[in-house]
Amino acid sequence: MCPLVGENARVDASERVVVVGGGPGGYEAALVAAQLGAEVTVVQDEGPGGAAVLTDAVPSKTLIAAAEMASLMCSAGAMGLWPLPSGEGATGSRGAEGVPSRPVGVDLAVVNRRVRDLARAQSQDVERRLLAEGVRIVRGTGRLDGAGKVVVRCPSGESPVLSADTVLLATGARPRQLPDAPCDGERILTWKQVYDLPGLPERLIVVGSGVTGAEFASAYDALGAGVVLVSSREVVLPGEDPDAAAVLQDVFRRRGMEVMSRSRARSVGRRGDGVVVTLEDGRTVEGSHCLLAVGSVPNTEGLGLEEAGVRVTAGGHIRVDRVSRTSVPGVYAAGDCTGVHALASVAAMQGRIAMRHALGDAVSPLDLRTVAANVFTSPEIATVGWTQREIDAGEVPAKVVRLPLATNPRAKMVGIRDGFVKIFRGARTGEVLGAVVVAPGASELIFPLTLAVQHRLTVDDVARAFTVYPSLSGSLAEAARCRRSPDSDCCSGSSA
Repeated sequence: MCPLVGENARVDASERVVVVGGGPGGYEAALVAAQLGAEVTVVQDEGPGGAAVLTDAVPSKTLIAAAEMASLMCSAGAMGLWPLPSGEGATGSRGAEGVPSRPVGVDLAVVNRRVRDLARAQSQDVERRLLAEGVRIVRGTGRLDGAGKVVVRCPSGESPVLSADTVLLATGARPRQLPDAPCDGERILTWKQVYDLPGLPERLIVVGSGVTGAEFASAYDALGAGVVLVSSREVVLPGEDPDAAAVLQDVFRRRGMEVMSRSRARSVGRRGDGVVVTLEDGRTVEGSHCLLAVGSVPNTEGLGLEEAGVRVTAGGHIRVDRVSRTSVPGVYAAGDCTGVHALASVAAMQGRIAMRHALGDAVSPLDLRTVAANVFTSPEIATVGWTQREIDAGEVPAKVVRLPLATNPRAKMVGIRDGFVKIFRGARTGEVLGAVVVAPGASELIFPLTLAVQHRLTVDDVARAFTVYPSLSGSLAEAARCRRSPDSDCCSGSSA
């Protein structure tokens, strides 16, 4: 038999649900189904939480948290603060202009050990929650055998068949690799392999300037590695707000990162104790390590989709509607394998919606206009709702207000120079249609504006709400109050 966890699962339920994949889409669906009274089995091979918890979102953001701490320590000198070794007096050792010259030390092996430990702990928390709700967990991989059966391939080689009234596929995605850039897990790496590095790369070449590439480039730069970011586009983050991307690229270059724009990688190979990246135009870039961040591939091969009649896209993603249904009745899908939005929060919402729909509970279809997303660079970039490009294209009549954070008193206190708040409001209604926040902690600051978009609040509704003075959130209300022309920044700087 397959390894089984949770033998006290509910067995008197009228509905049987089998979830293939234990990531956010899968485990959130399982929790909802169990709470609605179904007998639920989760089939997964990586561990509860899936790749998002074990090798993707949780570990990457833990690494980024360490990088943020290193940045804070390095910038403390501007405030007259610096760490002292044991026994050193208050005078310390100082460099030019009284700023301490001692750099922050980074032990990447310790950082990575903490990353892996935290990921395992989070996975265990997910498992405990599932078991507490009566969910049964089967270790192995699953594939469809028609609409109502899932064949499980166990580590032992056995293949038991699970019958189900409803099946949810949440198998996620894996890093895309280039044909001429074989990843060896030592010098040429995917984002799943970086947590085994024993030491800080001397010169890390990051191929790909999308969200993943930008996040890792930002983190390793803050930790002290030399970083070269190879971007096939003119600016980093080509899919994000153009003003936000411009701020980040400027910050990268000011901090000493080498950003190679309009440079597409053709191949990556080993050379001695390092690597060499060959570009399409024949140029080469040498480094100690290379991180490939060139997108992802859905894990949909071998799922029995074609045989069951489940439709997929040309890229292999499972086609779903706004309540996560596939083309086969009783079969749903959620998460990165659907290609809807590569976000853990969207996967979780898809899974919850799927189970509520399948089990007859009240449900609202997925609304991507209310999705809040964040790029965990330094500074962070958070977005929600309509975008600048859509507004510029005339898809919705809107006015744009942008407020630089440099005028915010709290930002001045903590040394923030880069960033802004941008709000898109309906030209006639004043409704908050979307927003962009570029700031440290933008992932937290975007939430009030997400609520505004979700509940169709106006800028006046946001402007009338009290904010703490001084606070970064004060800039949200100040931007809502602004009626300046969209061609210039609105910057009274009061934030009160």
